[in-house]
Amino acid sequence: MADLSRSTVLVTGAGGRTGQIVYKKLKEMADQYVAKGLVRTEESKEKIGGADDVFVGDIRNADSIVPAIEGIDSLIILTSAVPKMKPGVDLTKGERPEFCFEDGAYPEQVDWIGQKNQIDAAKAAGVKHIVLVGSMGGTNPNHPLNSLGNGNILIWKRKAEQYLADSGLPYTIIRAGGLQDKEGGVRELLVGKDDELLKADTRSITRADVAEVCIQALQFEEAKFKAFDLASKPERAGTPTKDFKALFSQITTRF
Repeated sequence: MADLSRSTVLVTGAGGRTGQIVYKKLKEMADQYVAKGLVRTEESKEKIGGADDVFVGDIRNADSIVPAIEGIDSLIILTSAVPKMKPGVDLTKGERPEFCFEDGAYPEQVDWIGQKNQIDAAKAAGVKHIVLVGSMGGTNPNHPLNSLGNGNILIWKRKAEQYLADSGLPYTIIRAGGLQDKEGGVRELLVGKDDELLKADTRSITRADVAEVCIQALQFEEAKFKAFDLASKPERAGTPTKDFKALFSQITTRF
C-alpha cells in the first residue's frame, strides 16, 4: 500500500553539493516525505549513503530515469553541467584558468536535453509539481558564464525553464544567485525577477538556503506557477526568513 499521508519526492542531481543537502533534509522529514535520489554513478550513490531509495541513471538517456520517476508526487531538479578546469594552468604564476566540459556533458546535453527528459518523464508519470533550480544571469546572452568552455550554460538552462513553464505541469523555477557553502537559515532571503538582484550588492545565497526554499516550495500553493531570482542579505543584515508562504506570495512572475 502506498503511504497516502506522505508525499514522495525525487531529487535529481542528489550527489551534487546542493542536491545532497535537499536529499538529506527530506530524509530528516520522514514524517512528511518519502525521499528518493537520482545520481549518475554508483560512486555518487555510495557517497550519499548508498540507500535503496537512491537510483543510478543518466538524465541524457530518457529510458534510464523512468524507474526513479515512477510513483513520485514531486520532482526537484538539481542537475547541472559542471565545467572543469583545463590542466596545465599554473595559478601561482597568475595564469588565467581555462574551462571545458567533458565530451557529451556540455550544457546542451545536460541542462537542456537532460532536463527536458526529466520533465517529459515526470509528465508521463503524472507528477504533480516540479521544482527546477537554475541560475540568475539568464536574461543576458553575453553573461560571462556563457563563455565558460563555450558552453552557453545559461542559455540552455533558460531553454529548459521555458520548456517547463510551457509544459502545463505545476512548477516552481528558482534562479539562484552565486552559491555559497555556508550555514543556512540565518539570512533574510530576497526574491526578484529579470536579474534585478544582480544590480544589488547581495547577489549570493547559501546552498542550504536554496535547499530549504526547494522543500518549502513543495508545501505552499503560493509557490506554484512561479519563477523567481533568489539571493539573500548578508548575515545579521536583516531578519532571517521563516515565513515562506509570505516569501512566495511576493512573487508574481510566471517566468
